[in-house]
Amino acid sequence: MRWPPRDWPLSDHSRQILHRPHRWHVQEAGSGPLILLIHGAGGATQSFRHLFPILMQTHHVVAIDLPGQGFTQMGARQRCGLDHMAEDILSLCHAQGWDPAIILGHSAGGAIALRLWELGLRPAEIVLINAALSNFKGVAGLLFPIMAKALAATPFSASIVTVTSNRNTIRNLIRGTGSKLDDDGLALYYRLLGDRSHIDGTLSMMAQWSLDGLLARLPQISAPVHLISGLNDKTVPPSVSRDAAARLPQARLTELAQLGHLAHEENAALIAKLITEQ
Repeated sequence: MRWPPRDWPLSDHSRQILHRPHRWHVQEAGSGPLILLIHGAGGATQSFRHLFPILMQTHHVVAIDLPGQGFTQMGARQRCGLDHMAEDILSLCHAQGWDPAIILGHSAGGAIALRLWELGLRPAEIVLINAALSNFKGVAGLLFPIMAKALAATPFSASIVTVTSNRNTIRNLIRGTGSKLDDDGLALYYRLLGDRSHIDGTLSMMAQWSLDGLLARLPQISAPVHLISGLNDKTVPPSVSRDAAARLPQARLTELAQLGHLAHEENAALIAKLITEQ
């Protein structure tokens, strides 16, 4: 996918920004205090298709596709890890004059949001939805990064992944997160996971991902942080948000029954209320 087709969610708000090293896909609308939306690994701006229109009624909303994912064209494969992505997003924010009042990060995007604070952005609050603030445990902690690095370095590996991703596979994958999406939502993930460049970008991110430094520094992050956790999340267990809330000096935790990892796609109105209430 090179550019959002007209039937892509919120494509009327899409624009392209060439800011080294990447060619960014950004969706921007609304006026008022700025909210920066950062999706998780394997997602894209479509993850905010229900949340974005609600927030733009009262805020200036900016959603970005991470490098190599969605419609952001990756310009430097080696800059897909946590630190490099945060540095490049910070540079983009400075170039565009974006000074977020709120940074919202979903899943792996939550780690990026915290890293942006460490690098100098100072929002009034950071909102983390089912933030992936834990390394993989046990054998998976050893095997998953190795497998991701091998796949990312292997020619045509992205093609292999897309070929093996059929509609039933995607439906089961989403169901495995503990979230329930409608057919339209599932179809968008099917389109994403059927795109070789998107899979390549996601694999590159996984291969370079490391949370060790950030996790060690959590007690030093004095930003006001609101952690929102879906109690039905099967991808990032609620215990991860509880542990992070205990280690972050100015954290509060909201737990939501019956919502899974994609809580903001399941009940955008509730999430929007939690984001904007003070």
